[in-house]
Order: sequence, then C-alpha cells, then structure tokens
Amino acid sequence: MTVTGIGVVSPLGRKLDEFFDALVSGRRGLVRPEGDHPAAGWLASAGIAPPIDAREVLPPREGRGVDRFLLLALAAADDALTDAGIVVGQDVDPRRVSVVVSTGGGGLETFEQQSHRRLERGRPGVTPYLLPGMLTNMAAARIAIKYGIRGYSSAITTACSAGAQSIAEGLRLIRGGQADVVVCGAAESPLHPTIASAFDNARALSEGWDDPAAASRPFDRRRNGFVLGEGAAVLVVERAEHAAARGASGYADLLGWGASTDAYHPTAPRPDGEGAADCMRLALEDAGLEPSDVDYVNAHGTGTKLGDVAETVALHAVFGTRQPAVSSIKGATGHLLGASGALEAAATVLSVARGVLPPTVNLDDPDPACDLDHVRGSARPGPVRAALSNSFAFGGHNLSLLFGPAGSPGPGGVSAG
Repeated sequence: MTVTGIGVVSPLGRKLDEFFDALVSGRRGLVRPEGDHPAAGWLASAGIAPPIDAREVLPPREGRGVDRFLLLALAAADDALTDAGIVVGQDVDPRRVSVVVSTGGGGLETFEQQSHRRLERGRPGVTPYLLPGMLTNMAAARIAIKYGIRGYSSAITTACSAGAQSIAEGLRLIRGGQADVVVCGAAESPLHPTIASAFDNARALSEGWDDPAAASRPFDRRRNGFVLGEGAAVLVVERAEHAAARGASGYADLLGWGASTDAYHPTAPRPDGEGAADCMRLALEDAGLEPSDVDYVNAHGTGTKLGDVAETVALHAVFGTRQPAVSSIKGATGHLLGASGALEAAATVLSVARGVLPPTVNLDDPDPACDLDHVRGSARPGPVRAALSNSFAFGGHNLSLLFGPAGSPGPGGVSAG
C-alpha cells in the first residue's frame, strides 16, 4: 500500500513543503495564545494552526455550528485528495473508497459553549446543529458526504493513538480487499479553557518558560511536561496496483503496523516499556523486517518525565545496541493529542520520501536516561530504508506504523499491495 496524497494543517503551516521545511530547518511553531484566542490566559504555550473559514471547506448552510476540529479535518482532506490527484467517481469507484478520520476528543469546545447557552437560556438556547457539528464521527462523515465516498467509514477514538490507528485501519481495509483507496488521519482542536485546565491541574503541561517556543522539550533533561497543539493530517493510501494503473507515484509505502495495550494505568505508561516494545515488534513482524532494517524512528516523545524514559527503554529492548536515529516533532508542533499520530506519520512519510530526518528541537541537554541516537541541532541526511512512527496514548493504547520507500517489496508494497 502506498501513500499518494498528504494534507496537513499544523502549527508550522498548511502547505506541505512549508510544514516539512520548517521541521527540517528546526523552526518552532509554539506561541503564547493572546488577544481573543479562546486559550489566552489559560495556556502559556500552544501550537496554534492557521485559521480555517467554514466557507472554505463547506457550503454556506452546512457550516453552521461546526466545531473547529471538523474544519481542520475537512481542510486536510481537501489538500490530501488534491495532492493525490484523485477524483472520486472518476478515478475510483466510490464504493471502493473508505474514510477513517478520527479524533481524541471531538468538538468539546462546541459542546461546552452550547452547555453554557442552555444554562443561560434554557432549552431554546441549544442549537439544533449541535450534534452534526461536534460528534466524533462527523469528520469522517462530512468528508464522505463532500466527496461522495460510499465505502467503509469510521472514526477511532483511542486518545493520542487515534490518528495512527486510523492509518493502520486503512492498511487493514486495503489488505482485506474492502477498498482500493482510503482517506485516513485525524484532527484535534483542544485549545480552550476546560481542556487546558484539566491538563494543567493534572500537572501534565510544561511550565516555567519565558519563551513559549522553548516549552516543548522531548528527551531533554529540563523537560517538565508537554505543550498542547491543534491541527489535522490526512493521508490518502492506495492499493499499489491501483495507483500504478492511474499513473500515480507514491511518497512512501506503508509496510506494516503493530498495536498493543499496556494494561497498566489510565494515564501513565508502563515503566518497563513492554507495551511500546510489543507494538514495534509487531509492526516489524507484520512487514517482514528485522530491527536492523529500520534507520529512523519518529518517536512519540511528548516531553514528559515518565513517557520519554519509557519509550527509550522500549527502543533499547527492540533495537539493542544498534539504535536507529530518533527524533520527535513535538518540540516544534506541540502535542496534537488524537491528531498527533497522523501528523507524525505524515512527517515520517516525507522523511522517507525526501531522505532527510528532522531534528528534535529544544533538545539542548539530552537526559542520560534517554540515551538514544538523537537527531538534534540540525537535520540528518538519509536514505531511509524503513522508518517507524510511534504513538502511545492514555489508557495504554500503543500503535506503531512502519514505512518504507515507494516501491518497497513485501506486505503493502508494490509486489504485495
């Protein structure tokens, strides 16, 4: 299976080249919310994506009461399908197209706003457009409606692994013969007071930094929490033979995936990293590859004390003394919760396609407990034979995706895709 289209709306921009060039150059996209931003005064640092006008992605009457996470998802899907050069109904049978676009929390800000209106005005204060404007399945549903997609449609809500799991579902659908094309990814817009307060009261957020761009510090000795971000990423994944038949070239192939559950704690990772290690091994097994075949890992790397060490332990368990290059883009983008895995998968695909590994920004003093082959300071040239993208979530949901160069042999590649 090959990735033929990518769309992103991120704290580093919306254009694909702008996004990846910013990652490679080490530009940081974190700022302090100010002015009339909903999170102003509630977050000291945040990854804020570009504004999306409802009229840009929906007909005028359909944009009423639509939560921002849906607008982000639609914008990313628009760009991904344009990038892939696919017209549903012309280049592919609508019944052979699936859409799996997910979120961690969905339209929580819209729900909160309507709850306030009910308290203030009673039943008449609640808009009749509330449910279609904020339900977690509505990103997938509205993309399907907009493009006439008639195949399987779903949304996955496994917290911070939702985006990666949506892409894995795309691989499952194509391998199972249920689809030729899958539009998959995730969107999240958590930058509002209630979510900010919840994470802050849980002492999960980075604090104490005068420069908001310095607050997200994966694997750094001085890291003290993550930074909330918002955005969306959508990939168009396609059966390799279908892409070849229409003359489309892929960025990279999705070779395998692995999933596991920590079964340990609602929010903390297993300190021994066993769950994370399991899903990486399963991804390698699914792709028919050995650990020595992997040149790069795009880490989950949130910048939390426990999480970064647990992921390090897992990487040592899987790769032993031959550690692949490792970086986390969350230093530049913040943590997009349910959308993080999709955005990081997009970055991993581009790393494979362009043969360059983005650095972990703000990694000034690596924690000795995170003794990995960090890409830091500047980008590192490839080539990349295989790359893992890791996503780990509250609840112990672990997901790893394995990508290789376009035309890779094996499951998901040209010879088997």
